[in-house]
Amino acid sequence: MTLKIISAEDILFEGEVSLVSLPGTNGRFTVLHNHASLVSTLEPGNVRYVYNGEAAEIPVSGGLVDVDNNVVSVCIY
Repeated sequence: MTLKIISAEDILFEGEVSLVSLPGTNGRFTVLHNHASLVSTLEPGNVRYVYNGEAAEIPVSGGLVDVDNNVVSVCIY
């Protein structure tokens, strides 16, 4: 699936990942391939993902996530 992490200033990450773990307002949740569509707000924390078999993370102070058709779009503050 494709992960896009963007801010008002820049694209922080865009690539194919095997999973994404996000700090949702109601708790951390994980998105895998073929996940159901959803929209959620994010709390301060880390967006964690696996890219080319390697774990990585990007700190966020909050934002929104949209999951649809194997595209995870994260807009951060």
